[in-house]
Amino acid sequence: MGLSKKPEWRNRDTGRARKLREEATAHERTLWRYLSNSQLGHKFSRQIQIGSFFDDFVCRRAKLIVELDGHSHDLSIEADGRRDRFLRSEGFEVLRFSNEDVVGNVEGVVSAITAALADRPTPSPSRKREGRG
Repeated sequence: MGLSKKPEWRNRDTGRARKLREEATAHERTLWRYLSNSQLGHKFSRQIQIGSFFDDFVCRRAKLIVELDGHSHDLSIEADGRRDRFLRSEGFEVLRFSNEDVVGNVEGVVSAITAALADRPTPSPSRKREGRG
């Protein structure tokens, strides 16, 4: 009988995630109004930790991450590249938008996210909606 490998457990910093959600920028709050409550047909969560990174918006099922970049990201292009490479190695696609994109063209940002979701699996219907729950 072989020994099965136990899954690696990583402690998550839920306190930091909660604080980031509470301190969301106006741009993040604006985009969240479009992503919350599965309005695009996929469930998104805010400030989710993947590895050592906290991501602005994550759709786990579609393996899609949406990041909003402010001025501080202009100074961290290399770090953002390393982060994106790690997230891609974990199977995620990363979409990056500037805060100005949200202010000036939130509908375009939402359209780009919708297009990225179009070829991904859709969530299974709720058992309750199917009358089985």
